[in-house]
Amino acid sequence: REHCTFNRGTPQGTGVTVVGSNNLFMTGAHVGHDCVVGDNVVVANNATLGGHAQVGDKVFLGGLCAVHQNGRVGQGAIIGGLAAVTRDVIPYGSAWGNHARLRGLNLIGLKRKGYGKDQVRRLLAAYRDLFEGEGEFAGRIDGVEGRYADLPEIMEIIAFIRDGGRRPLCLPNAE
Repeated sequence: REHCTFNRGTPQGTGVTVVGSNNLFMTGAHVGHDCVVGDNVVVANNATLGGHAQVGDKVFLGGLCAVHQNGRVGQGAIIGGLAAVTRDVIPYGSAWGNHARLRGLNLIGLKRKGYGKDQVRRLLAAYRDLFEGEGEFAGRIDGVEGRYADLPEIMEIIAFIRDGGRRPLCLPNAE
């Protein structure tokens, strides 16, 4: 759309900026150098991706949000408008606020993808076990991985967390 900017890759980075197919970049959107943007992504007005940011498929970035350099936003996530995303957002997560906090799962996106009530309930149960359960976070990761191994979305979230990134993980209690 109008006034969008896309920076090419740098020799110090990957050397290339990658933008997938069927994306919508609204007025004033910015994609920084060496970014990777998946397919079917919506980048609302004046949303910004700092250099080396990675955005998965089917992500919605709200107006005026900013993903910090080296940040990751997992597939199917939604970022609220004006959010300062300084931490990695899990796949299918919903994050908003300044600074962005994980507020749950992207329930609207899951429903639009055709997920039934039972599927959504199981995903929410796994989310609660992971982020609100008892014990240390590392132990909860292992427990959720064992209990919900049949849910590919949860396995994707676990893999995203285990892969790590250059930024800390966006958590429900992050300030």
